[in-house]
Amino acid sequence: MSSTDLRPIPSDYSQWIKEIREIVGMTQAQFARVVGVSYASVNRWENGQSRPNNLAWQRIIDLELSLQENSIEEPNPITNAGESPSLDFSASPEVVSVIAEAHRLAYGHLFNPTFASETSLIDPLPHQRLAVYEHMLQQSPLRFLLADDAGAGKTIMTGLYVREMLARRLIRRVLIVPPAGLVGNWEREMRTLFRLQFGVVTGSDARTANPFVGPESDLVIVSVDTLAGERMFAHLADTATEPYDLVVFDEAHKLSADRQPDFRVRKTERYRLAEAVAGAGADGTRWALPWASQHLLLLTATPHMGKDHPYYYLWRLLLPETLPTYEAFEQFPAESRRRHFIRRTKEELVYFDGSPIYPARECDTLSYELTQGAGSEQELYDATTDYMRGHYNRARVLNRSAARLAMSVFQRRLASSTYALMRSFERRSEKLEDMIERIRDGRLTEEELARQQQRLQSIDDIFETTTADEQMAGEDESDTLEEFEDQALGGVVAHSLAELEVERIKVNSLLEKARNLFEGREESKFEKLREVLEAPEYAGAKLIIFTEHRDTADFLVHRFEGLGFTGQIATIHGGMPYQERERQVEFFRKPESEQGANYLVATDAAGEGINLQFCWLMVNYDIPWNPARLEQRMGRIHRYGQAHDPVVVVNLVAGATREGRVLKTLLDKLEAIRRQLRSDKVFDVVGRLFQGVSIKDYIEQTLTDEEPSQALSRLEGTLTESQVRAIQEKERSLFGPDGDVARELDRLNESVGQEVYRRLLPGYVRSFIEKSASLLDLKIDGDLDSTFRLVPTARLALDPFLSALESHQQGERGRLTVYRPKRASDAVWMHPGEEAFDRLSASVVGRYGDDGLRGSIFTDPYAAQPYLFHIALVSVVQASERSAAPGVDSLSQMPEGAVPEPRLLASRLVGLRQNGDGTVEEAPVEHLVLLRGTADFAPGSEPLAGTARALVKETERFANDVVVGRMVQTHRQQLLDDLDERLVFVARGFDYQAAELAAARARLTERDRAGDHRVRDELARVRERQRSLSAARTNRLDEMRAEPDGIKPGEVEFLVHALVVPSQDPEEMEHYDADVEAIAVEVATAYEESFNAHVKDVSRPELARRAGLTDWPGFDLLSRRPPTGDGPREELAIEVKGRRGHGNIELKDNEWASACNLRGKYWLYVVFDCATSHPRLVRVRDPFGKLLAKTRESTALTITESQILEAAE
Repeated sequence: MSSTDLRPIPSDYSQWIKEIREIVGMTQAQFARVVGVSYASVNRWENGQSRPNNLAWQRIIDLELSLQENSIEEPNPITNAGESPSLDFSASPEVVSVIAEAHRLAYGHLFNPTFASETSLIDPLPHQRLAVYEHMLQQSPLRFLLADDAGAGKTIMTGLYVREMLARRLIRRVLIVPPAGLVGNWEREMRTLFRLQFGVVTGSDARTANPFVGPESDLVIVSVDTLAGERMFAHLADTATEPYDLVVFDEAHKLSADRQPDFRVRKTERYRLAEAVAGAGADGTRWALPWASQHLLLLTATPHMGKDHPYYYLWRLLLPETLPTYEAFEQFPAESRRRHFIRRTKEELVYFDGSPIYPARECDTLSYELTQGAGSEQELYDATTDYMRGHYNRARVLNRSAARLAMSVFQRRLASSTYALMRSFERRSEKLEDMIERIRDGRLTEEELARQQQRLQSIDDIFETTTADEQMAGEDESDTLEEFEDQALGGVVAHSLAELEVERIKVNSLLEKARNLFEGREESKFEKLREVLEAPEYAGAKLIIFTEHRDTADFLVHRFEGLGFTGQIATIHGGMPYQERERQVEFFRKPESEQGANYLVATDAAGEGINLQFCWLMVNYDIPWNPARLEQRMGRIHRYGQAHDPVVVVNLVAGATREGRVLKTLLDKLEAIRRQLRSDKVFDVVGRLFQGVSIKDYIEQTLTDEEPSQALSRLEGTLTESQVRAIQEKERSLFGPDGDVARELDRLNESVGQEVYRRLLPGYVRSFIEKSASLLDLKIDGDLDSTFRLVPTARLALDPFLSALESHQQGERGRLTVYRPKRASDAVWMHPGEEAFDRLSASVVGRYGDDGLRGSIFTDPYAAQPYLFHIALVSVVQASERSAAPGVDSLSQMPEGAVPEPRLLASRLVGLRQNGDGTVEEAPVEHLVLLRGTADFAPGSEPLAGTARALVKETERFANDVVVGRMVQTHRQQLLDDLDERLVFVARGFDYQAAELAAARARLTERDRAGDHRVRDELARVRERQRSLSAARTNRLDEMRAEPDGIKPGEVEFLVHALVVPSQDPEEMEHYDADVEAIAVEVATAYEESFNAHVKDVSRPELARRAGLTDWPGFDLLSRRPPTGDGPREELAIEVKGRRGHGNIELKDNEWASACNLRGKYWLYVVFDCATSHPRLVRVRDPFGKLLAKTRESTALTITESQILEAAE
């Protein structure tokens, strides 16, 4: 089916879904398996409580098409869990094995706890693993502040967490809320690194429909300012919008709130948005939200910007009940804070070998001299400075901030390039001309001119107040910085027509000077840049050139092309859509041999959200007056993945000019502090050093003061080594001790080493695709060792997969692979979580799921008696009697007659082995992989088959009472372990609220008595809150005490049944002769110990678990040989096979898959002549590569003796 067949979801979708389900005779649980969702999702659809997402809707349509084509058999409905009238063991064992593998792969995290790192295009670093797997995933619900330094990979950690939580079925809807300039980066990294298809919501999406409703709304990215807009937030608050399970705020320090001296709290709209989403209360109906996010993740590299209250208000978002006041936060213990917070500085971050992730930074400030004489740069500089000084002084006297902004535009551009200054003079002249004409024509009076200037007073200098991450091209591809400058150039000090005409003459004179200078191609700054380009130490290096102004960027590109570099220059600016930015970055990333660019000319639009660590040389063609922008620029190349040491930053400054003296003083002082500290930490705190201090003010002072040295002296006093140390000490006291990453390296390296043996990719996925393709009328065309495609062998067989491939580029769709590609664009990587693979798996389950319930017969060479084996899905839920956050009544928002859906706490697959006497024990899910199917055994000949239906009921009781019972008890105990502490904190939080309200009431009452009656409305609100606080306290504490009892067992859903009988095949019995195996293992162990190796026997589940492996790792021995010479320690995974004399050997599926996964680490040790006094050992390294059999018999891979001898070492 092609995507053109994807019909829109009808208004009566709930009835339509129910009718489809009833036509095929499926229960909701069966239908859920076919569609690839949970039972609860189908229940919600049919009750009209939610709509299927795009993937689920496609699968429903596929099912309908299959019915029309008569290609699906109607399953026999299961009357209840654990009982099926079709349990007759008549299904094909090959099909039942495939069904079991489909379910096992769908729950891959149960077998590899770091499964997301296995299925993503990343290799998590030590600090990233610690954050995700040992902090974030251990907390439920997640209320977390991730505050690692810039460039540490917070986006990657978030993607890992989301992938793991989706795999665990603990979240479904995710909302990511970054600044506007980072939206594209988030979408790209989620898509390319994690195959998470997030939709980007823009302001225009809210004009015609609710973008948070419908099949595409489960994974959404929207900028913080867009979401805070009234129309967009109203859609979020619509009762049709399902709650988001996880909300992520990036650059969370910009969700600012602060307490004023009069105790009033000033909240930005961004904070009010976060407050509503976090369930921390809402200021009025404008911010009322009928739900609160269960999980909240705040990301920032600068959690504390020098003020304590804004830092507290971030914490209040995480724990609104526990920390309702600043005083409650002050008393919150450090140990409790560490559960919700982690911060690692760049100095702490290391690779697994202990080497630092971040290279050193070298910053060099090159000063250049302006040309002198008539028509020179110096002459233009002096004339422009005189013009600006006159306007600055008049604007200061007249309190005309708009006019001062206009002059700041000229001052920045004067320091940037002659071309940028010329373009500003052109625009200023046009604006003056327009004002003059309108006054002359009577369309603008002098009074209206004054009012117009008054309106411009409210404009903020966004060069000062914003950073690169907040800039994003508008929907008309406008540049926010250019828009600001255009507005600012309308600010004048003139009161009359005459004054405007005088200024026009002056501006036109300056424009003429600038034009003549530009056309003369005299630019000393560019010549200094050429010196950098031609320096031998930078030969062959890619170079980034940053400027604040798009006009300067255009000038640089033009001059580079004039030097013969046409086709070698990438560009990024603020008016560029993020998709085009990606293309330019990719152009710059490519080496010159692949027609890539050597140079990137960029405005600060590339200062955040674009990772350029493949380049190590950067030139600041002009220096931003906002130090945070300078920090952001350096962060593009000074980050994880930078291979060059050191990173070099070159600053170009006209050192003899007024502005240049300020900037050179700043840069030289930063470099001096770096040397004193013997650390480049100063570059990471420069934004905090200047918190509340404006470089712009210093530069303005050099114009308005007669002696610029006064401003320089004040600047030097602001920036000292002791201040940097003070910031570091303040952060240590706030955030706790550092150094945890290095301390954990030995343990982390051990864990990573063990995870290699837990992997499911590529071996198990490859095997599954090979076996399932033919079941779906598909064949594999190509090479499974590289890339392949699926080709239909029957009409319409491929159609269900076409729409799953549409998120990939056209060229990728015909290239499938089971191996991790270097780049996402190389091929479609087939693994659980990839839509194309999930569609394949769901199709197998949809078509053959009932075969798993019908069951099949397998043989076990180690069994003495027949037994039943079952695979079931079990779960634990939390009764949803209230919203996740205080103050939100979730029940009142539900459709009439609807029942609150329990919240899933955990779900897992379990294997259950049942003997003929009815006794049941838990067994590894992968046990079925070890068994050989048989078609020669009649079910009726085994009495156990006849009693299976009754016995399954006993299995269900065991699963409920024992397996799920343990899970329930574990989750209850987790709540009970810290319940008393949480009750104390929440009760104390209510006490602090009561004290704060009492103090507020006293202050307001005093003002009211003093005659300030404006406070009466606020006083009434305080009194009302006081009255309701006691009841709220009692209710909340009672709810918390009841939470452990709200944890209940979920459904037990059987997925696969098998009747297992002892093997009667003499040849097979010989393969599994216990005496022969013991001799073979002894010979193999002795051989390894001759190399002083430490050998672990992992051939049985209890031994494998003791070694940190899965129950059946696919090999028998784990040998660790000591290092030889300077080489590393060698580790071998050894599968041991023994034969009495000679003959073939067999590899089981798990052994085959492990050999595929481990390749060179996997050894096959075959011991022939075990029945003699001289057993003979033959060793084969990488048997998958050397002995891959072309045919399979059931679940065994047969290898002949001659093949073994030929491949032996």
